[in-house]
Parts: sequence; structure tokens; C-alpha cells
Amino acid sequence: MPQTKHVIGGPLVIGGRTLSLSRAIRAGDTVYLTGQIPMRDGLPMTTGSIEDQTRAVLDDITATLAMAGCTRADVVKAMVWLRDRADFPGFNAVYAEYFPTDPPARSAVVSDLLVDARVEVEVVAWAPLAR
Repeated sequence: MPQTKHVIGGPLVIGGRTLSLSRAIRAGDTVYLTGQIPMRDGLPMTTGSIEDQTRAVLDDITATLAMAGCTRADVVKAMVWLRDRADFPGFNAVYAEYFPTDPPARSAVVSDLLVDARVEVEVVAWAPLAR
């Protein structure tokens, strides 16, 4: 049977504006999530601690994974962008709460983000279609 790609969750909408990217894509047994920034009431979360913003991002990732029939346990790779190096300990403490055992492989860099948020996280999950 040929593998196809499927859009998960439709296009991403921020502040009522539809962006030219999908929330997630399933390609066979692999699910690719778009980089997630912290959101509150449909708008980028530009205030709050790194812990608050990290929880918002990881909760949104959890919800998007569920739309694809996955859980955080299916995540095999995470890529993290932090606006400030000093935020890493707070980010890492919250991240460890969400991935307490067998955490995914992870990369983290400090970078200027395109929105005024403190963190962005992208994940890849592996979840066989025939479970």
C-alpha cells in the first residue's frame, strides 16, 4: 500500500490570520509538527516566565499529537529554540516534567525568534499506522 501524507489539524491560525503552514503532517508512520510557540487565546504569548511559556508550548504539542493519534511517548526528536540562554534551566525543568522517562533526542539553540516569545519547540513523532 503506498504511503501518503496527511495534514493534521489544518493550517495554523494565529490571531485570526491563517498562516501558510500546517499544524502537523503525517507521512506514513512519522508525524512532523510545526515549531510551536506559546499561545494564549489564539495569540502569541509574549509575557510570562519561561516555565509558563514552556508549559503552554508543550500542552499545545500534546494536543496536536493527540489529533494525529500520538502521545508524547511517541516523540523521537525535539528541536528547541530559546531567545535567552539564561532561560535554559527553567525550560529544562519543565521539559523534564513532560518527558520524565525515555525522553526524545533533543537539540537546543539560542536564537532570535520571529515572534516576541521566549521559546519555540518542534517535535517529530514515530507512530506506526498499524498499531
